[in-house]
Amino acid sequence: ALPEDLLEEDGGPPPARPVTPARAGLDPAVLAGIGVRLARAERPLLVVGGSGWTVEAAHALADWAERLGIPVSGSFRRKDLIANDRPNYAGDLGLGCNPKLIARARAADLVIAVGARLGENPTQGYTLFDRAHTAQVLVHLHPGPEELGRVWPTALAAVADNSLAAEALTTLQPGRTWDEGTAAHAEYLTFSTPVPVTGRVNLAECIAHLNTALPADAVITNGAGNFAAWLHRFYRHRACRTQLAPTSGAMGYGFPAAIGAKAVYPDREVVCVAGDGDFLMTAQELATAVQHALPVVVIVVDNGTYGTIRMHQETHYPGAPRVIATDLKNPDFVTYAEAFGAFGVRCETTADFPAALEAARAAAKAGTPALVHLIADAEDIAPGRTLTGLRGG
Repeated sequence: ALPEDLLEEDGGPPPARPVTPARAGLDPAVLAGIGVRLARAERPLLVVGGSGWTVEAAHALADWAERLGIPVSGSFRRKDLIANDRPNYAGDLGLGCNPKLIARARAADLVIAVGARLGENPTQGYTLFDRAHTAQVLVHLHPGPEELGRVWPTALAAVADNSLAAEALTTLQPGRTWDEGTAAHAEYLTFSTPVPVTGRVNLAECIAHLNTALPADAVITNGAGNFAAWLHRFYRHRACRTQLAPTSGAMGYGFPAAIGAKAVYPDREVVCVAGDGDFLMTAQELATAVQHALPVVVIVVDNGTYGTIRMHQETHYPGAPRVIATDLKNPDFVTYAEAFGAFGVRCETTADFPAALEAARAAAKAGTPALVHLIADAEDIAPGRTLTGLRGG
Protein backbone atom coordinates (compact mmCIF):
# COMPACT_ATOMS: atom_id res chain seq x y z
CA ALA A 1 0.00 0.00 0.00
CA LEU A 2 1.17 3.52 -0.80
CA PRO A 3 0.14 6.81 0.90
CA GLU A 4 -2.58 8.68 -1.03
CA ASP A 5 -0.39 11.76 -1.59
CA LEU A 6 2.25 9.58 -3.21
CA LEU A 7 -0.30 8.14 -5.57
CA GLU A 8 -1.26 11.65 -6.69
CA GLU A 9 2.28 12.84 -7.41
CA ASP A 10 3.92 12.99 -10.83
CA GLY A 11 5.16 9.54 -11.70
CA GLY A 12 8.22 10.65 -13.62
CA PRO A 13 8.97 10.53 -17.36
CA PRO A 14 6.17 10.08 -19.94
CA PRO A 15 5.20 6.51 -20.90
CA ALA A 16 7.55 4.76 -23.27
CA ARG A 17 6.46 4.55 -26.88
CA PRO A 18 5.26 1.19 -28.19
CA VAL A 19 8.11 -0.98 -29.43
CA THR A 20 7.79 -3.87 -31.87
CA PRO A 21 9.76 -6.86 -30.53
CA ALA A 22 12.69 -8.05 -32.58
CA ARG A 23 11.96 -11.20 -34.62
CA ALA A 24 14.72 -13.69 -35.29
CA GLY A 25 14.78 -15.37 -38.68
CA LEU A 26 15.79 -18.96 -39.27
CA ASP A 27 19.51 -19.56 -39.69
CA PRO A 28 20.16 -20.58 -43.35
CA ALA A 29 22.48 -23.36 -42.19
CA VAL A 30 19.70 -24.82 -40.01
CA LEU A 31 17.24 -24.53 -42.89
CA ALA A 32 19.63 -26.40 -45.15
CA GLY A 33 20.04 -29.11 -42.50
CA ILE A 34 16.28 -29.49 -42.24
CA GLY A 35 16.09 -29.85 -46.00
CA VAL A 36 18.58 -32.71 -45.96
CA ARG A 37 16.72 -34.53 -43.20
CA LEU A 38 13.36 -33.97 -44.83
CA ALA A 39 14.48 -35.37 -48.17
CA ARG A 40 15.48 -38.68 -46.59
CA ALA A 41 12.59 -38.97 -44.11
CA GLU A 42 9.96 -41.67 -44.66
CA ARG A 43 7.58 -40.78 -41.84
CA PRO A 44 7.76 -37.02 -41.17
CA LEU A 45 5.45 -35.15 -38.80
CA LEU A 46 5.02 -31.39 -38.50
CA VAL A 47 3.84 -30.02 -35.12
CA VAL A 48 2.77 -26.37 -34.88
CA GLY A 49 2.10 -24.41 -31.72
CA GLY A 50 2.84 -21.30 -29.75
CA SER A 51 1.70 -17.71 -30.20
CA GLY A 52 2.45 -14.76 -32.43
CA TRP A 53 1.68 -16.42 -35.75
CA THR A 54 0.52 -14.35 -38.69
CA VAL A 55 -2.40 -15.77 -40.62
CA GLU A 56 -0.33 -15.52 -43.80
CA ALA A 57 2.52 -17.62 -42.39
CA ALA A 58 0.16 -20.25 -41.01
CA HIS A 59 -1.59 -20.54 -44.38
CA ALA A 60 1.70 -20.69 -46.28
CA LEU A 61 3.03 -23.48 -44.07
CA ALA A 62 -0.26 -25.39 -44.37
CA ASP A 63 -0.19 -25.08 -48.17
CA TRP A 64 3.41 -26.30 -48.28
CA ALA A 65 2.78 -29.30 -46.05
CA GLU A 66 -0.38 -30.17 -47.99
CA ARG A 67 1.47 -30.14 -51.32
CA LEU A 68 4.09 -32.48 -49.90
CA GLY A 69 1.62 -34.74 -48.07
CA ILE A 70 3.27 -34.21 -44.65
CA PRO A 71 0.95 -34.82 -41.66
CA VAL A 72 0.43 -31.69 -39.57
CA SER A 73 -0.59 -31.74 -35.91
CA GLY A 74 -1.53 -28.83 -33.68
CA SER A 75 0.03 -28.64 -30.25
CA PHE A 76 -2.12 -28.40 -27.10
CA ARG A 77 -5.00 -25.98 -27.76
CA ARG A 78 -3.51 -24.76 -31.01
CA LYS A 79 -5.94 -26.58 -33.33
CA ASP A 80 -6.82 -23.42 -35.25
CA LEU A 81 -3.34 -22.82 -36.66
CA ILE A 82 -4.09 -25.35 -39.41
CA ALA A 83 -7.59 -25.75 -40.85
CA ASN A 84 -8.84 -29.10 -39.62
CA ASP A 85 -10.36 -29.94 -43.01
CA ARG A 86 -6.96 -29.90 -44.70
CA PRO A 87 -6.36 -33.33 -46.29
CA ASN A 88 -3.16 -33.77 -44.25
CA TYR A 89 -4.39 -32.52 -40.85
CA ALA A 90 -3.63 -35.23 -38.29
CA GLY A 91 -5.33 -33.89 -35.13
CA ASP A 92 -4.04 -32.17 -32.02
CA LEU A 93 -1.55 -33.39 -29.46
CA GLY A 94 -3.47 -32.56 -26.32
CA LEU A 95 -5.60 -34.12 -23.61
CA GLY A 96 -7.61 -37.11 -24.80
CA CYS A 97 -5.35 -37.45 -27.82
CA ASN A 98 -6.06 -39.89 -30.65
CA PRO A 99 -4.08 -43.08 -29.88
CA LYS A 100 -3.25 -43.39 -33.58
CA LEU A 101 -1.71 -39.92 -33.59
CA ILE A 102 0.36 -40.90 -30.55
CA ALA A 103 1.57 -43.99 -32.39
CA ARG A 104 2.32 -41.90 -35.49
CA ALA A 105 4.36 -39.39 -33.48
CA ARG A 106 6.38 -42.16 -31.85
CA ALA A 107 7.06 -43.82 -35.17
CA ALA A 108 8.08 -40.60 -36.96
CA ASP A 109 11.63 -40.50 -38.25
CA LEU A 110 11.48 -36.68 -38.45
CA VAL A 111 9.49 -34.40 -36.14
CA ILE A 112 9.60 -30.71 -37.05
CA ALA A 113 8.15 -28.68 -34.17
CA VAL A 114 7.52 -25.01 -34.94
CA GLY A 115 6.58 -22.86 -31.94
CA ALA A 116 5.41 -25.79 -29.82
CA ARG A 117 6.97 -26.04 -26.35
CA LEU A 118 6.50 -29.83 -26.24
CA GLY A 119 5.58 -29.63 -22.57
CA GLU A 120 3.48 -31.94 -20.41
CA ASN A 121 0.17 -31.98 -22.27
CA PRO A 122 1.29 -32.30 -25.90
CA THR A 123 3.78 -35.00 -24.93
CA GLN A 124 1.18 -36.95 -22.93
CA GLY A 125 2.83 -36.42 -19.57
CA TYR A 126 6.34 -36.58 -21.08
CA THR A 127 5.71 -40.13 -22.34
CA LEU A 128 5.21 -39.42 -26.04
CA PHE A 129 8.90 -39.44 -26.93
CA ASP A 130 12.08 -41.10 -25.78
CA ARG A 131 15.00 -38.72 -25.24
CA ALA A 132 17.41 -40.88 -27.14
CA HIS A 133 14.96 -40.96 -30.04
CA THR A 134 14.36 -37.19 -30.14
CA ALA A 135 18.11 -36.66 -30.30
CA GLN A 136 17.97 -38.38 -33.67
CA VAL A 137 14.68 -37.10 -35.13
CA LEU A 138 13.56 -33.81 -33.49
CA VAL A 139 13.96 -30.46 -35.21
CA HIS A 140 12.80 -27.82 -32.73
CA LEU A 141 12.24 -24.22 -33.82
CA HIS A 142 11.09 -21.85 -31.08
CA PRO A 143 11.37 -18.11 -30.34
CA GLY A 144 12.51 -18.76 -26.77
CA PRO A 145 16.04 -20.17 -26.42
CA GLU A 146 15.25 -21.52 -22.94
CA GLU A 147 12.87 -24.08 -24.47
CA LEU A 148 15.36 -25.69 -26.82
CA GLY A 149 16.86 -28.85 -25.34
CA ARG A 150 15.28 -28.14 -21.96
CA VAL A 151 13.46 -31.49 -21.91
CA TRP A 152 14.05 -33.12 -25.28
CA PRO A 153 17.48 -33.39 -26.89
CA THR A 154 17.31 -32.35 -30.54
CA ALA A 155 18.88 -33.30 -33.83
CA LEU A 156 18.62 -29.65 -34.89
CA ALA A 157 17.38 -26.61 -32.97
CA ALA A 158 17.17 -22.91 -33.65
CA VAL A 159 15.81 -19.75 -32.07
CA ALA A 160 13.38 -18.23 -34.57
CA ASP A 161 10.12 -16.35 -34.75
CA ASN A 162 7.31 -18.80 -35.47
CA SER A 163 6.06 -17.06 -38.59
CA LEU A 164 9.51 -16.39 -40.02
CA ALA A 165 10.51 -20.01 -39.39
CA ALA A 166 7.34 -21.22 -41.08
CA GLU A 167 7.91 -19.01 -44.10
CA ALA A 168 11.48 -20.27 -44.39
CA LEU A 169 10.35 -23.90 -44.31
CA THR A 170 8.05 -23.29 -47.27
CA THR A 171 11.10 -22.63 -49.44
CA LEU A 172 12.30 -26.21 -49.01
CA GLN A 173 11.81 -28.45 -52.03
CA PRO A 174 12.67 -32.01 -50.97
CA GLY A 175 12.03 -33.41 -54.45
CA ARG A 176 9.43 -35.90 -53.24
CA THR A 177 6.03 -36.23 -51.62
CA TRP A 178 4.51 -38.49 -48.97
CA ASP A 179 1.28 -40.45 -48.53
CA GLU A 180 1.41 -40.06 -44.75
CA GLY A 181 -0.76 -36.95 -44.72
CA THR A 182 -3.76 -38.64 -46.31
CA ALA A 183 -3.58 -41.60 -43.93
CA ALA A 184 -3.19 -39.34 -40.89
CA HIS A 185 -6.21 -37.25 -41.90
CA ALA A 186 -8.35 -40.35 -42.33
CA GLU A 187 -7.42 -41.35 -38.78
CA TYR A 188 -8.37 -37.88 -37.55
CA LEU A 189 -11.76 -37.98 -39.28
CA THR A 190 -12.55 -41.34 -37.70
CA PHE A 191 -11.49 -40.15 -34.24
CA SER A 192 -13.51 -36.91 -34.49
CA THR A 193 -16.71 -38.71 -35.48
CA PRO A 194 -19.24 -38.70 -32.59
CA VAL A 195 -19.28 -41.68 -30.24
CA PRO A 196 -22.29 -43.15 -28.39
CA VAL A 197 -23.08 -42.21 -24.78
CA THR A 198 -25.40 -43.50 -22.06
CA GLY A 199 -27.27 -40.30 -21.18
CA ARG A 200 -29.99 -38.29 -22.90
CA VAL A 201 -27.50 -35.70 -24.13
CA ASN A 202 -24.74 -36.86 -26.43
CA LEU A 203 -22.18 -34.10 -26.06
CA ALA A 204 -20.24 -35.47 -29.03
CA GLU A 205 -23.28 -34.97 -31.28
CA CYS A 206 -23.93 -31.50 -29.86
CA ILE A 207 -20.36 -30.38 -30.50
CA ALA A 208 -20.42 -31.92 -33.99
CA HIS A 209 -23.54 -29.86 -34.70
CA LEU A 210 -21.51 -26.71 -34.13
CA ASN A 211 -19.40 -27.68 -37.15
CA THR A 212 -22.35 -27.18 -39.49
CA ALA A 213 -24.28 -24.53 -37.55
CA LEU A 214 -21.52 -21.98 -37.03
CA PRO A 215 -19.64 -19.99 -39.68
CA ALA A 216 -16.00 -20.86 -40.30
CA ASP A 217 -14.75 -17.68 -38.61
CA ALA A 218 -16.72 -18.19 -35.38
CA VAL A 219 -14.51 -17.87 -32.30
CA ILE A 220 -14.79 -20.83 -29.90
CA THR A 221 -13.60 -20.40 -26.33
CA ASN A 222 -13.42 -22.69 -23.32
CA GLY A 223 -11.98 -22.99 -19.85
CA ALA A 224 -10.67 -26.15 -18.22
CA GLY A 225 -12.42 -29.38 -17.36
CA ASN A 226 -13.39 -32.72 -18.83
CA PHE A 227 -16.07 -31.03 -20.92
CA ALA A 228 -13.28 -29.51 -23.02
CA ALA A 229 -12.18 -32.97 -24.21
CA TRP A 230 -15.48 -33.25 -26.10
CA LEU A 231 -14.99 -29.83 -27.66
CA HIS A 232 -11.40 -30.39 -28.77
CA ARG A 233 -12.12 -33.85 -30.13
CA PHE A 234 -15.33 -33.19 -32.07
CA TYR A 235 -15.14 -29.53 -33.13
CA ARG A 236 -13.26 -28.96 -36.37
CA HIS A 237 -11.68 -25.53 -36.72
CA ARG A 238 -11.74 -24.20 -40.26
CA ALA A 239 -9.91 -20.89 -39.88
CA CYS A 240 -7.02 -19.30 -37.99
CA ARG A 241 -7.70 -17.38 -34.79
CA THR A 242 -10.89 -19.19 -33.95
CA GLN A 243 -9.73 -20.94 -30.75
CA LEU A 244 -9.21 -19.33 -27.35
CA ALA A 245 -8.36 -21.82 -24.62
CA PRO A 246 -6.00 -21.88 -21.61
CA THR A 247 -2.80 -23.86 -21.98
CA SER A 248 -2.35 -23.41 -18.23
CA GLY A 249 -5.46 -25.40 -17.33
CA ALA A 250 -7.21 -22.35 -15.86
CA MET A 251 -10.87 -22.83 -14.98
CA GLY A 252 -13.13 -19.88 -15.69
CA TYR A 253 -11.08 -18.68 -18.67
CA GLY A 254 -13.56 -19.31 -21.44
CA PHE A 255 -16.37 -16.87 -20.66
CA PRO A 256 -14.22 -13.75 -20.08
CA ALA A 257 -12.21 -14.76 -23.16
CA ALA A 258 -15.44 -14.85 -25.17
CA ILE A 259 -16.40 -11.38 -23.96
CA GLY A 260 -12.96 -10.07 -24.90
CA ALA A 261 -13.10 -11.71 -28.33
CA LYS A 262 -16.51 -10.16 -29.02
CA ALA A 263 -15.18 -6.74 -28.06
CA VAL A 264 -12.33 -7.11 -30.56
CA TYR A 265 -14.36 -8.84 -33.29
CA PRO A 266 -17.94 -7.50 -32.94
CA ASP A 267 -18.96 -8.83 -36.36
CA ARG A 268 -17.94 -12.45 -35.64
CA GLU A 269 -19.97 -15.00 -33.73
CA VAL A 270 -18.37 -15.93 -30.41
CA VAL A 271 -19.39 -19.12 -28.61
CA CYS A 272 -18.07 -20.23 -25.23
CA VAL A 273 -18.36 -23.88 -24.23
CA ALA A 274 -18.08 -24.13 -20.44
CA GLY A 275 -18.46 -26.75 -17.77
CA ASP A 276 -20.78 -25.97 -14.87
CA GLY A 277 -18.00 -25.63 -12.31
CA ASP A 278 -15.83 -23.89 -14.88
CA PHE A 279 -18.53 -21.34 -15.73
CA LEU A 280 -19.29 -20.55 -12.09
CA MET A 281 -15.71 -19.35 -11.64
CA THR A 282 -16.51 -16.25 -13.71
CA ALA A 283 -20.27 -16.42 -14.35
CA GLN A 284 -20.76 -12.94 -12.86
CA GLU A 285 -19.23 -11.58 -16.06
CA LEU A 286 -22.71 -11.91 -17.54
CA ALA A 287 -23.11 -8.45 -16.03
CA THR A 288 -20.20 -7.22 -18.15
CA ALA A 289 -21.58 -8.81 -21.32
CA VAL A 290 -25.02 -7.26 -20.78
CA GLN A 291 -23.78 -3.87 -19.62
CA HIS A 292 -21.47 -3.41 -22.61
CA ALA A 293 -23.76 -5.08 -25.17
CA LEU A 294 -21.32 -7.88 -26.03
CA PRO A 295 -23.69 -10.61 -27.29
CA VAL A 296 -21.77 -13.83 -26.86
CA VAL A 297 -23.32 -17.29 -26.60
CA VAL A 298 -22.27 -19.57 -23.73
CA ILE A 299 -23.13 -23.26 -23.67
CA VAL A 300 -23.01 -24.43 -20.06
CA VAL A 301 -22.48 -28.20 -19.87
CA ASP A 302 -24.08 -29.06 -16.53
CA ASN A 303 -23.27 -32.55 -15.26
CA GLY A 304 -23.34 -31.58 -11.59
CA THR A 305 -19.70 -32.36 -10.87
CA TYR A 306 -16.11 -31.21 -11.23
CA GLY A 307 -15.57 -33.76 -14.00
CA THR A 308 -11.78 -33.88 -14.20
CA ILE A 309 -11.29 -34.29 -10.46
CA ARG A 310 -14.15 -36.77 -10.28
CA MET A 311 -12.57 -38.85 -13.03
CA HIS A 312 -9.27 -38.96 -11.15
CA GLN A 313 -11.05 -39.95 -7.94
CA GLU A 314 -12.86 -42.77 -9.71
CA THR A 315 -9.73 -43.86 -11.59
CA HIS A 316 -7.34 -43.97 -8.66
CA TYR A 317 -9.82 -45.44 -6.17
CA PRO A 318 -12.12 -47.65 -8.27
CA GLY A 319 -14.99 -49.20 -6.36
CA ALA A 320 -14.12 -47.32 -3.15
CA PRO A 321 -16.16 -44.45 -1.65
CA ARG A 322 -13.48 -41.81 -2.32
CA VAL A 323 -15.64 -39.27 -4.18
CA ILE A 324 -15.06 -36.15 -2.11
CA ALA A 325 -16.01 -32.48 -2.71
CA THR A 326 -16.70 -32.86 -6.43
CA ASP A 327 -20.52 -32.83 -6.50
CA LEU A 328 -22.04 -29.45 -7.35
CA LYS A 329 -25.32 -27.87 -6.30
CA ASN A 330 -25.93 -25.71 -9.36
CA PRO A 331 -28.42 -22.91 -9.90
CA ASP A 332 -31.02 -22.90 -12.66
CA PHE A 333 -28.67 -21.34 -15.21
CA VAL A 334 -31.54 -20.08 -17.37
CA THR A 335 -32.97 -18.08 -14.45
CA TYR A 336 -29.45 -16.97 -13.55
CA ALA A 337 -28.89 -15.62 -17.08
CA GLU A 338 -32.25 -13.89 -17.15
CA ALA A 339 -31.51 -12.20 -13.83
CA PHE A 340 -28.70 -10.31 -15.59
CA GLY A 341 -30.88 -9.44 -18.58
CA ALA A 342 -29.43 -12.15 -20.82
CA PHE A 343 -31.35 -14.78 -22.78
CA GLY A 344 -31.50 -18.34 -21.44
CA VAL A 345 -32.75 -21.65 -22.83
CA ARG A 346 -32.69 -25.12 -21.26
CA CYS A 347 -31.79 -28.24 -23.24
CA GLU A 348 -32.16 -31.78 -21.89
CA THR A 349 -31.81 -33.99 -25.00
CA THR A 350 -29.51 -34.20 -28.00
CA ALA A 351 -32.45 -33.76 -30.36
CA ASP A 352 -33.38 -30.44 -28.72
CA PHE A 353 -29.89 -28.96 -28.98
CA PRO A 354 -30.04 -27.53 -32.54
CA ALA A 355 -33.19 -25.54 -31.74
CA ALA A 356 -31.79 -24.34 -28.40
CA LEU A 357 -28.57 -23.23 -30.06
CA GLU A 358 -30.43 -21.44 -32.82
CA ALA A 359 -32.57 -19.58 -30.29
CA ALA A 360 -29.44 -18.48 -28.42
CA ARG A 361 -27.73 -17.39 -31.64
CA ALA A 362 -30.80 -15.44 -32.69
CA ALA A 363 -30.81 -13.60 -29.35
CA ALA A 364 -27.10 -12.83 -29.73
CA LYS A 365 -27.59 -11.54 -33.28
CA ALA A 366 -30.29 -9.26 -31.89
CA GLY A 367 -27.77 -7.90 -29.38
CA THR A 368 -28.50 -9.91 -26.24
CA PRO A 369 -25.95 -12.25 -24.59
CA ALA A 370 -27.34 -15.77 -24.49
CA LEU A 371 -26.89 -18.95 -22.46
CA VAL A 372 -27.76 -22.56 -23.30
CA HIS A 373 -28.19 -24.69 -20.18
CA LEU A 374 -27.23 -28.15 -21.45
CA ILE A 375 -28.05 -30.92 -18.97
CA ALA A 376 -25.45 -33.67 -19.26
CA ASP A 377 -24.96 -36.91 -17.34
CA ALA A 378 -21.87 -37.34 -15.17
CA GLU A 379 -21.89 -41.03 -16.10
CA ASP A 380 -20.52 -39.96 -19.50
CA ILE A 381 -17.45 -38.53 -17.84
CA ALA A 382 -15.31 -38.30 -21.00
CA PRO A 383 -15.53 -39.40 -24.64
CA GLY A 384 -15.68 -43.18 -24.65
CA ARG A 385 -15.42 -43.38 -20.85
CA THR A 386 -18.05 -43.82 -18.14
CA LEU A 387 -17.97 -43.70 -14.37
CA THR A 388 -19.18 -47.30 -14.29
CA GLY A 389 -16.32 -48.33 -16.54
CA LEU A 390 -13.78 -46.51 -14.39
CA ARG A 391 -15.07 -48.46 -11.40
CA GLY A 392 -14.57 -51.71 -13.26
CA GLY A 393 -18.29 -52.22 -13.75
